[in-house]
Amino acid sequence: MWTDVRAELVKQARRPADWLLLAVALVLSLTFGYVVPYAGYVSGSPVGGRGIVTMLPREFVGTALGGLPIFIGALGLIFGVLVAGGEYGWGTWKSVLSQRPSRVQVYSAKLAAVATGVLILVVALFVVAAVASTVVAGLVGAPLTWPGALDVLRGLAAGWLIGMMWGSLGVVLAIALRGTALPIGLGLVWMLAVQNLLASVAAPLLTWVAELQKGLPGPNAGALVAALGTSPGTPGVDPIVGSGQAVLVVAVYLVAFCATGGLLFHRRDIA
Repeated sequence: MWTDVRAELVKQARRPADWLLLAVALVLSLTFGYVVPYAGYVSGSPVGGRGIVTMLPREFVGTALGGLPIFIGALGLIFGVLVAGGEYGWGTWKSVLSQRPSRVQVYSAKLAAVATGVLILVVALFVVAAVASTVVAGLVGAPLTWPGALDVLRGLAAGWLIGMMWGSLGVVLAIALRGTALPIGLGLVWMLAVQNLLASVAAPLLTWVAELQKGLPGPNAGALVAALGTSPGTPGVDPIVGSGQAVLVVAVYLVAFCATGGLLFHRRDIA
């Protein structure tokens, strides 16, 4: 099993697209978490003035997690699609499965690669946020007050849970649709369009849609990061449910996506 995981990790480490996704995620987090708010603060914008607190070291955990419910989460979904769907585009599934590994081993290695990639992403987000918040604190003359180690670990765990949920959704879409282009397109439409329309347009008008929101993956991811300090003004972040329910719902979706992808991969033809 470890041989399969190691082979998959080597394969993903040598794929330039994976590193590009990581770079884009870090740039987005830095730009919208620090650069734009700090520019507003310097220009005297009232929004920037309120937001200066979220850019200080004390709040770096929440700021690092802010993009995971939507934008950075969408990059995690793309990563999951590429990990599982690339084999269809290259036509290499038959070659892989004709060798020693069973389908269960191969699928588990894919999930392990996604889990490792998501962990690297979340740790990188935290490192960039910590460095950026230190710079901002120096510029405004604020003290370097950091959150406790337990808060940081809790944030890392929540970030990995959310990112892995989106990554596993990408995996199941890639297996169900046997490719990369259509799964990425449908996943992005859901995350960037449908999810936002439900929250901003339908939910205020229809009570049942507002209640439905409490059981969907995106809103629960947003509620979870809100509980960890992300500003509710961040896109996709709204404490519509408590942190306990948010963790449970996100975890259930993660398990469901992984199980569904495994069942499809085990029982369907590869071609």
